[in-house]
Amino acid sequence: GAGGQTEEFILPDVECPLREASSQRIPRLTVKTREHCLHLLQDALRGQRGAAEAFSCKHLTLAVETEHEIFRNSKSSNLYKAAVLKKISEINKASPDSAGGAEGRGSTVESRDEKKLKEEAESSCLYPEEFEGFTSASQIYSMKRKRVGAGQRGSCAPHTQTENCGFSISQSEKSDVQDIRERINSSAVSSTIRATASATRVPLHSPTRARSKKQQKLVEAAKSSRNISQYFTTKPAGEEGGDALPQTHVCDGGQTIEEEVHEGSPVTSETEDVILLEPEIDVIVVSDDDEEEEDDNGDYDDDEEEDEDEEAGGDTSSSSTGSASPLPNNYDSLEGGSYPDSMPPSNDMTNQAPPYGNYGYHNTQSTYQPGLDTHADSPPSQNLYGQPGYQQYAQPFPNFSQLSAALGGLSGVPELEVEALRPVNLLQERNLLPPRPLEAPEPNLSPDLKKVNCSPQTFRCTLSSIPQTQALLNKARLPLGLLLHPFRDLQQLPVITSNTIVRCRSCRTYINPFVTFLDQRRWKCNLCYRVNDVPDEFMYNPVTRSYGEPHKRPEVQNSTVEFIASSDYMLRPPQPAVYLFVLDVSHNAVEAGYLKYFCDSLLENLDKMPGDARTRVGFLTFDSTIHFYNLREGLSQPQMLVVSDIDDIFIPSHDSLMVNLKESKELVKELLTSLPAMFSQTRETHSALGPALQAAFKLMSPTGGRVTVFQTQLPTLGAGKLQSREDPNQRSGTKGVQHLGPATDFYKKLALDCSGQQIGVDFFLLSSQYSDLASLACISKYSSGSVFYYPSFHFIHNPAQLEKFQKDLDRYLTRKIGFEAVMRIRCTKGLSIHTFHGNFFVRSTDLLSLANVNPDSGFAVQMSIDNSLADSSLACFQAALLYTSSKGKRRIRVHTLCLPVVSQLTDVYIGADVQAVTCLLANMAIDRSISSSLSDARDALVNAVVDFVSAYRSSVSNLQQSGLVVPAVMRLFPLYILALLKQKALRTGTSTRLDERVFAMCEFKTQPLQQLMRMVHPDLYRLDNMSDQGALHLNDSIVPQPHLLHLSAERLSRDGAFLMDCGNVFFLWIGKSCNEMFIRDVLGCPSYASIPPNMSHIPELQTPLSERLRAFLDWLQDNRAFSASIHVVKDDASAKATFFQHLVEDRCDSASSYYEFLQHIQQQISK
Repeated sequence: GAGGQTEEFILPDVECPLREASSQRIPRLTVKTREHCLHLLQDALRGQRGAAEAFSCKHLTLAVETEHEIFRNSKSSNLYKAAVLKKISEINKASPDSAGGAEGRGSTVESRDEKKLKEEAESSCLYPEEFEGFTSASQIYSMKRKRVGAGQRGSCAPHTQTENCGFSISQSEKSDVQDIRERINSSAVSSTIRATASATRVPLHSPTRARSKKQQKLVEAAKSSRNISQYFTTKPAGEEGGDALPQTHVCDGGQTIEEEVHEGSPVTSETEDVILLEPEIDVIVVSDDDEEEEDDNGDYDDDEEEDEDEEAGGDTSSSSTGSASPLPNNYDSLEGGSYPDSMPPSNDMTNQAPPYGNYGYHNTQSTYQPGLDTHADSPPSQNLYGQPGYQQYAQPFPNFSQLSAALGGLSGVPELEVEALRPVNLLQERNLLPPRPLEAPEPNLSPDLKKVNCSPQTFRCTLSSIPQTQALLNKARLPLGLLLHPFRDLQQLPVITSNTIVRCRSCRTYINPFVTFLDQRRWKCNLCYRVNDVPDEFMYNPVTRSYGEPHKRPEVQNSTVEFIASSDYMLRPPQPAVYLFVLDVSHNAVEAGYLKYFCDSLLENLDKMPGDARTRVGFLTFDSTIHFYNLREGLSQPQMLVVSDIDDIFIPSHDSLMVNLKESKELVKELLTSLPAMFSQTRETHSALGPALQAAFKLMSPTGGRVTVFQTQLPTLGAGKLQSREDPNQRSGTKGVQHLGPATDFYKKLALDCSGQQIGVDFFLLSSQYSDLASLACISKYSSGSVFYYPSFHFIHNPAQLEKFQKDLDRYLTRKIGFEAVMRIRCTKGLSIHTFHGNFFVRSTDLLSLANVNPDSGFAVQMSIDNSLADSSLACFQAALLYTSSKGKRRIRVHTLCLPVVSQLTDVYIGADVQAVTCLLANMAIDRSISSSLSDARDALVNAVVDFVSAYRSSVSNLQQSGLVVPAVMRLFPLYILALLKQKALRTGTSTRLDERVFAMCEFKTQPLQQLMRMVHPDLYRLDNMSDQGALHLNDSIVPQPHLLHLSAERLSRDGAFLMDCGNVFFLWIGKSCNEMFIRDVLGCPSYASIPPNMSHIPELQTPLSERLRAFLDWLQDNRAFSASIHVVKDDASAKATFFQHLVEDRCDSASSYYEFLQHIQQQISK
């Protein structure tokens, strides 16, 4: 029984006939159990053969092979037992004696062992049996041990990057689970007291006892606190100027955590409109995916392939969705889940729609063959689906074999093949750039598959044709990997609100456009090839409002969809959006002047921040001490509490420091208005950043959320203090760049603690001096945060940086955000993931923990081919992101990418994506430079080019001509690698500040592909002679499309004006002899000499030339998240040196030119 002791695993005897009997691959499955099953199979086979062959050794051999196959394909003991019973039933039915009653060996009368085995297998089944004598294996749930992870408070301690964030909970430990539920349902006061005591590590005391250590500290802090009433316009009404400090209260924020939780009921917020669907209307809303629905709750599909059905407590192979219809994506109104009210759909679809027999499948019952033999793990093959009975069934959707056959062969697309493989001699051809920015290559799929494939802006592979084997991939000398932008802003997004989210029972893949419908009742997974049942609810199509068309559901018509997850996937209710701002107010910060502009920006965007009526905010400032702010509703003005003991940080009161924004908005506005003046005269030069972050962690632990940190100097006090490691004289040294890694593990450990409590930390560094960003950036790297860096920031002396800071803040404060997120990437059987790149915490081989997720971050993944893909024509990848929206909705965003599998090296090269390859290599080089050295990373990049060109020359081209020959599709590869070597992150021989180098590395690891490529290889355009040829017509305006130019000084002319797009900055270079009409009509200056030296904006002039140029700039700005600053560079200005550094094809400092680099590559190949 469930409460009995687990049987110890005993090694088999020497004479044991079982194969793989000495391995415990399936938990709780012993050798003894397997031997029983083997005997049952052997008896069944004997009965089928007859008494004459009863003692034949063939029966034992066949039974052993049958049992071993079942053992290999089962993922749990229950699934194994169910499969054995199914096989026995099939053998008995095929026996000659089976029809004669219960007399023979093939009788359906069960032995005692069979009955026991059947009872154990049926104990986990939730649905009636579909077959005689056994339960369908697809309906048996695994009994694997589950994990609770980052979603549980107090569940995580400091971890290494590869450690699992959760702890194990045995299925049989029901008392522990019940204890957790009782804690959740306990009173808010007691639970919050425990939460506070745990977070602050302060023992609880009775009110009648002596004053505690914490209370004594409060009294001491009160003496150090300041009366800040002079900074506020509102005077206390009936109080004494606010001198009295707030009483120490235990945080009652837990009310939003525990009080609203009721076991077994969905979690909703009173402030939200929930989409409740009529039975006949399947409507969808904008949502954010929760791919790891199970995972989000702490139970994620880890390496042990934990069964997600158990975690959800229901049939997750069909999870809840009763509606589905794509709607225009208006994130202002729909992002958090604001939906029209309606009645919820019933789970009983039979009362909502007529039976499927009335909807066009009249011939199905007569032609459907229930005995069709489909193996759960077999790859698609043509004889797997074809039985004569199906010929009468006019199937409106193709099966997997038909999809594979629909692929256009490469030989059938000669133009593509010839152009992609056209040999290009790089030493002879100079004009390699296309006139427009390079686009991702189209996979060689049928038109129908291309139409539903995932957008390359979201999901992109380095090879759009997947090699069949690892040997073929090694021969191509190109990396296999994915680049993802999973949470990017979308204009249209199908959102599914349904009672059933349909997923594969085996690999947990979400149903997608590339699955195969064997008939109207079964579908085959495109990743593991498991055959699954189509739920009744999925038979209803909300778009056409008809029944019996599962292939027309939005989930099967769109490769990117969002599901709204039910409460089954939650271990705790979705938390509100919680924002904490940690501000440096030292003398250095006041001199830089950022505080006023931050307060102004937050005041302007306070109502635009993502959230709902439950949104909570808090503020913390620091110099050599930590300052908390009491903003509790009812106060006449904010109150400050100063804690000077930075060696033992404690939190005075949770409920008054993290307050409801709606209730305390006036106090928040008053604080922001007065904050800059409060520290304007400070002389405090020290910075206690580490203690401030510790305080932020304790303050946010109960709920999780986002911490935004502003720092202007090197931390000098308390935990995490640092010392300068940069030697300015060695910035351009050739001996190797030092100190690219952190000086201390304090910030990494704290970041892992934050990740465990669902706290993401975003870090803004505004410094004119070395601040050791290599150490400080760890707080964001491991908590899935972002890093922003503004070197030489000063509100007066550097207006360009100030303008960029303000624009970045506006975007940062108002962009979408997801909390408590996890992301899993699944791929076709035979492929595997081995390395991730980005800001996250790795919870398992394919699962990332993301405390916060934002629409501006990208990820990269390295992959390998473990097993041959020869049996499949298609390879698929699926990324699923589970998160809580800012309005408290659990959502799942799912992206699915489909690519062809090829067996020829030429086909691999035809599908190569040079930009994706470059970005993946950039991520790999950053890791190499930190783990090994910068010189090793640079050598690895050069070797990547050498290896590829050598492989192409020896295996494909078969050309006798001398020179550097590459296929046309990869003609820009050496140029991109050279440009990469000249970036701040990887360059040598050029004076580069260490913080700037580290920040460039951070950007390489987190930027989406399009933004990263602009940084690596900027786009150069000539603007003074733009024409309307090829122009775009958008919003009643004409957007010129000038041609791209090579990044070389020979492309410039003194009588022209050129725009360089570097991703985060635009350079507008004006030649000395530039047309004065252009200068006057665009810059508003009468002549070249009158152009200001530090001009950083383009004036809005009512001239045709100005309108066209601004339309072009606006079009470029719209294609990125953060606005790029503009620098007008005169030909004779000192700033032109920065502009010329981006001309990567020219020699600069000690870096070689493009032609010299090609010669070096050729020399390396000839060795």
